Amino acid sequence: MRPDDLSHSTDASSGESAKSIAVRTTNRSKRDHRRNASDSGSSWIARNLGKPLQAFSLVLTGIFFSAPSATAQSTTSETNSAGTAEGNTSATSDAQEAQNPIANVISIPFQNNTYLDYGPYRRTSDVLVIQPVIPFSINEDWNVITRWVTPIASIPRVAPTQGSKFGIGNLEPEFYFSPTHVGEVIWGVGPKLWLPTATDKALGLDKWGAGPTAVVLSIKGPWLFGVLANNVWAGSSTQKANQLTINPFVNYNFPDGWYLSSSEIITSNWRAQSGQQWTVPLGGGFGRLFRVGPLPINARLEVLDNVVHPQGAPNWQIQLQIQLLFKAR
Repeated sequence: MRPDDLSHSTDASSGESAKSIAVRTTNRSKRDHRRNASDSGSSWIARNLGKPLQAFSLVLTGIFFSAPSATAQSTTSETNSAGTAEGNTSATSDAQEAQNPIANVISIPFQNNTYLDYGPYRRTSDVLVIQPVIPFSINEDWNVITRWVTPIASIPRVAPTQGSKFGIGNLEPEFYFSPTHVGEVIWGVGPKLWLPTATDKALGLDKWGAGPTAVVLSIKGPWLFGVLANNVWAGSSTQKANQLTINPFVNYNFPDGWYLSSSEIITSNWRAQSGQQWTVPLGGGFGRLFRVGPLPINARLEVLDNVVHPQGAPNWQIQLQIQLLFKAR
């Protein structure tokens, strides 16, 4: 989800490619056919409760384009050039705090990911990722930044015996230990957990897991760039996951709260067959930092082409995020 993060598609949450889901469901035994009646209930839920995710993305789009910029609100009572410069600096600073995954700022990002051409029937899937970021001070020298990645997924039918699904995937809390006194390079390192919270086996691997995670970034004037990476192992025996996530990100901030952004989430499912492991998106978009009263809000829209992906995985993805920012005490 980033930055969010984190490989927040259904594939990332479950540690399985769309192809493996399709193959597994296609090869189910005749006993699964007798479950169609019960599956129809979950299919109804997916069809009806999955729609709010699409409506949510439309609401985010409206907020994104209609809200006044941070600079505009900060300068309504300051018409002189000094006031304008101060407003521009504040907007850029707030935007960079929003873009920094381990900033000493409490934030609540709502990231909606729409995946096009998903599965063997080439339909659309949707994953809403809610990932509260809360920093804690350990002492004068160290902070720990917690990120609770919570995916809520709506996926379409991928086989005759498996209807559409809607529910929660695996919660993936992350903990970054980061020094309070930083120089040109900002960094954090710690554990990432994998919790057995998936409400359906199509949405995740219902096993415990963990792995290391790290982030490093730098801020150079209007530029903010870095990379976040982790690998998680979950489960045992035949039911297990081994997945790498690499999230490079780069942002260029303009003085008035607007910015350009590129944040690709590259994943590798090490348990998949050769040639079916990697998902590599390429693309970018733009964002905007604005205020509602005293509350800074960061909005971002990106379109990504999965130039490398497993068979049956989505070709394109659209990512829309609204992030609420609160100053940490």
